[in-house]
Amino acid sequence: MSSLLHITNGDNLTNRLESLHLKGDIITWREMLCEGKTLTNVGSESFWKTRFEFLSKNYKVTKTWFVEKTLKEYRSLCNHKQQDQIVLWFEYDLFCQINMLAVISWLKTHRKYANISLVCSGNENETDTMYGLGEVNDEQLLELYENRIELSQDDIEYADYVWQLYCSDNPIRLENLTDFRDYQFDYLSDAIKSHLRRFPSIKNGLNGIENHILQLSVDKKPKSKRELVRTALSNQGLYGFGDTQYERIITSLKPLYSTFNPVRLNKKGKEILDGQTSYYSSIRDNEAYLGGALKYSYLYNTESDRILKL
Repeated sequence: MSSLLHITNGDNLTNRLESLHLKGDIITWREMLCEGKTLTNVGSESFWKTRFEFLSKNYKVTKTWFVEKTLKEYRSLCNHKQQDQIVLWFEYDLFCQINMLAVISWLKTHRKYANISLVCSGNENETDTMYGLGEVNDEQLLELYENRIELSQDDIEYADYVWQLYCSDNPIRLENLTDFRDYQFDYLSDAIKSHLRRFPSIKNGLNGIENHILQLSVDKKPKSKRELVRTALSNQGLYGFGDTQYERIITSLKPLYSTFNPVRLNKKGKEILDGQTSYYSSIRDNEAYLGGALKYSYLYNTESDRILKL
């Protein structure tokens, strides 16, 4: 067994690394911890029970799928006890950064002896374009690997601390973090800002993503729901969501549309987008969590970029 272990952000990257014949074993982290309730004790029975309940209820994930795809891979990670060199492969977006925090938190507890390094893509040239690991060529990918960042004990402690805050019931504690620059996580600050914008806005009760979807519906005039999903995927900024996530969000906004063929907002949808009225009471879900916090127990003030507790 190699002394080197790679932990990747998904199957596509795992397949790619296998084709490049990098030394070491590869584990795929199959989770979306940026959505639904999370607990601090990553990998515990209560952690996986909480995750399965969320994924089953909201994404119709079966127990068989969850065991085969997520738990088996996690158990494989647990069984890789000899590796003292662990390389994490995660991207700049919220989806990846939250998964990265959870993995580092787990490693801090269970692999104290390991040397941990990070391959992270994002801003790869002089433009403002952000690149996922799947969007760079093989040469660039190998260069990122060669230049991977060795995480210090302070970096690991900090990532674990941010994970604890993400899982706490009060997002205001996350908002008060100001020392991101002291650690080697170039994209974490912006990812956390994106996370905080997912709480409902004071303006109309919808969050940053939901408002963005309504705005895209008006500006881009998609011809179908499928096209609206594609438009959202290609205009999503720092979220890194997949199509099933956008389909779920759009379904929750369905009462604000007169039709999806073509995509058109109704009168109420336009009024809410303009901030003339609020959708908060209609969309409120008392069981919806973002990390450890109840989504609808807080409001986001878009003018001051601050979170308020209700």
